[in-house]
Amino acid sequence: MMSDFLPKEVREGLEMARKNALRKKNRLRVRAGDDVYPVLRFWHSGFALDADEAPHLRGLVDVYDGARHMYQALIVASSEEGGELIFEFKRNTAAVDKAPLDFYRDENAPIALLPR
Repeated sequence: MMSDFLPKEVREGLEMARKNALRKKNRLRVRAGDDVYPVLRFWHSGFALDADEAPHLRGLVDVYDGARHMYQALIVASSEEGGELIFEFKRNTAAVDKAPLDFYRDENAPIALLPR
């Protein structure tokens, strides 16, 4: 590999630049308790965080796109590859801003009733 011939400082600088580019490109964040970590990569079965910044998280976390709450997920750290901690979803539930209905609502039903 070409990077094997580069000095250590140059390789570290390139790796830091790659992580910064991923962090700026991606608005996704993971919130675990009061701590928030930027997501470097995200896919349907998991995500990756910077191994230097994130601890080995486990359990319930919330995933945000900017300020919008997207998912509530149960996660487990699976591996570390190339300076990234890889997490897998055990459960991933889409966040909703209102409680689900427990009855069928006809789409042509009136919104409100006017008093007589």
